[in-house]
Amino acid sequence: MTDNSTGRRTTAGGVLGAATVAMGLIAGVFYIFACAIMPSLARSDDRVYIEVMQNINDVIQNPVFFLSFLGALALTAISAWQLRGSPYKWWVFAALAAYALTFLFTVVANIPLNNDLADAGDPAKIADPAAVREKFEDTWVAWNVVRALLSTLALACLARALFLYGRYGRS
Repeated sequence: MTDNSTGRRTTAGGVLGAATVAMGLIAGVFYIFACAIMPSLARSDDRVYIEVMQNINDVIQNPVFFLSFLGALALTAISAWQLRGSPYKWWVFAALAAYALTFLFTVVANIPLNNDLADAGDPAKIADPAAVREKFEDTWVAWNVVRALLSTLALACLARALFLYGRYGRS
């Protein structure tokens, strides 16, 4: 905590730093899916592809992931509020907008695709695994790339705001 111009204690720098870390973690998740996980799975046969994605979609639903996924949004929003009077507020607002879109695309595109894949059932018992995969893969991958780009943009904006906060203080 640091003193602001009124002599009160403030947590703005800590919240901005925590938002930046959370955003880095979540941007890294989307990045690694785009750069390694999905290209690796693309080499797999249809049943293996479906089974692994079902497993990933099941396992990723855990408190640690949700803490960063939801925390990045909440901390960035809190930081935007705390820094609303600062000269570098627009960097935080831009980060919030970019990550809000990331969050929205996750909810309206990727999660429904994950649910459809889960509803397909046991990959060993799916009559036409190629059709299930075809309905899922290209759309999910495309939206994930969008999420990776937007969350990386949000991270860059938060990093810039954090740099300016450190350089010019809390004004």
